Amino acid sequence: QVQLTESGGGLVQAGGSLRLSCAVSGRTFSYYAVGWFRQAPWKDREFVADISLSDSTTRYEDSVKGRFTIVTDNAEKMVYLQMSSLKPEDTAVYFCAARFLFLGTSPAAYKYWGQGTQVTVSS
Repeated sequence: QVQLTESGGGLVQAGGSLRLSCAVSGRTFSYYAVGWFRQAPWKDREFVADISLSDSTTRYEDSVKGRFTIVTDNAEKMVYLQMSSLKPEDTAVYFCAARFLFLGTSPAAYKYWGQGTQVTVSS
């Protein structure tokens, strides 16, 4: 069983930065892949970035490339999403999710989810 807890959301002005944190519980931390997703009002949940906890392979959605960075601290069982140059269109509830072994861009591929953290970017 894996449990995830996000933190670090908030209100920030356009151009600003935030770091989201995802605490991952479970004994087999390195066997999982963790993804960050976001969901804006009236929109589907969409992929943002993911990372393999075994080899740190990362992938990003095109609109966040060069602005967001996903990293892991395996010793602390944490996954971070560093967000910079934030835009109003980044406003959403951000979720971290975990799945066994493989990276994935579809929310349906992930079994474990956190409760989400709100990010609001003002113009």
